[in-house]
Amino acid sequence: MPKLVLSMDGLVLKEMTLNKERTTIGRKPDNDIQIDNLAISGHHAVITCITGDAFLEDQNSTNGTYLNGQPVKKNVLRANDVIELGKYRIKFIADDAKPGTSQSEMVDTAALKAFEMPGVSTDVTAAPAGPAPTETQVVAAAARQQPGTPQAAATDLVGVIQVLSGANAGRELELTKSMTTLGKPGRQVAVITRRPHGYFITHVEGASFPLVNGKAIDAQARHLDDHDIIELAGVKMEFFLRT
Repeated sequence: MPKLVLSMDGLVLKEMTLNKERTTIGRKPDNDIQIDNLAISGHHAVITCITGDAFLEDQNSTNGTYLNGQPVKKNVLRANDVIELGKYRIKFIADDAKPGTSQSEMVDTAALKAFEMPGVSTDVTAAPAGPAPTETQVVAAAARQQPGTPQAAATDLVGVIQVLSGANAGRELELTKSMTTLGKPGRQVAVITRRPHGYFITHVEGASFPLVNGKAIDAQARHLDDHDIIELAGVKMEFFLRT
C-alpha cells in the first residue's frame, strides 16, 4: 500500500499509509494530515486513490499546492513525487517503488496527431499528419515502462480509442500503456488506466466532467465497456476492444 512521508527541513514528522479513498491535508483538526501552520489553508489539498492510482488535488488553497516544484490543481502522483505545502514536504512512496524511479513516467506525445508540446520529447510514432490542429486538438500522454518494472496488465483484448469528430476523425490510438491521458490541458483532461479487469476513465482536470454515452461521469473511476462513446474537450471518441 502506498504511503506519505511528511517532513520539514529534512526532519520526518509523520508517516501515513494511504489505506482510504480520500486523504485530506490542511490546518484544521478534521484533516487526515493536520499541519498546524498559518501558511496552510484549513482544507489545503486532498489525495484520492482510485483503482490503484493516486491523484493530488488542490482545494483552492491560499498559497497553492506544489508538486516537484511546480504549482498544480490536480495531478496524478507517481513514485517519489514530492508535494510542497509552504515549508512542508510530503513524499509519495508507491508500493513497487525503487529508489530514484517513477511508477510511471508520463511522456506527452501526439499519438493522434503530429502535434508536439513545447519542451517535451515523444516516444510514440505519430499518425501521418493531416490538417493543422484546431480547438479540437486531442493530446495523448502515454506512460513509458522503465526497465525492470512490471509491464502493463496482461489481457487478450486491447482497448482502442477512435476519434469520431474534428480534424482527427478516423484516427485511432491503442491503449497499450498502463496509463493514457487524453484531453486539452487547461480545458479538460481525463486519464484512462489499463487494469487486469478492464479499462477505466477518471476525470483529472476541468470544470466539467467527461461524458460517456451522453452522461457525465463523476469523481470515481468509470469502467469502460465495448463501444462506449466518450466526449472530452470538444471531441467525440469511441472506445472499443480489439483482439
